[in-house]
Amino acid sequence: QVQLVESGGGLVQAGGSLRLSCAASGSIFSPNAMGWYRQAPGKQRELVATIISSITTNYADSVKGRFTISRDDAKNTLYLQMNSLKPEDTGVYYCRVTQQSGATYWGQGTMVTVSS
Repeated sequence: QVQLVESGGGLVQAGGSLRLSCAASGSIFSPNAMGWYRQAPGKQRELVATIISSITTNYADSVKGRFTISRDDAKNTLYLQMNSLKPEDTGVYYCRVTQQSGATYWGQGTMVTVSS
C-alpha cells in the first residue's frame, strides 16, 4: 500500500503563487509515474501535470509556462510550483502515483482557491 498526503493549498489572490507538496509513504517502487490532478466545483477531475523521471514531464495546456512539477525521490515527495495563478485554477488538487505494476494511488486532496 502507498499513502499520499498533500499539503500547501490555501487562498491566494490572482497572480500569486503556491507550492503544493505530496509526501508518499509505504511500498513505493521505482520507476513510477507521479502526477497532479485537480477538480473544480461541478467539474470532472482533470490532469494538471505528470512526471516520470526528473526530465520527463507533461503539462495541461492551461498551466504550461505557469506551473512546474518536480519530484525528490530521496524524500518520496512530489511538488507543484504554481505561479501566476488565475481564478480558474481554483479546485481540489490531488496527487497520484502509478506503480510499474499498474497499481494507482490517490491522496485526499488539498484545496486551492484563487480570488480575483
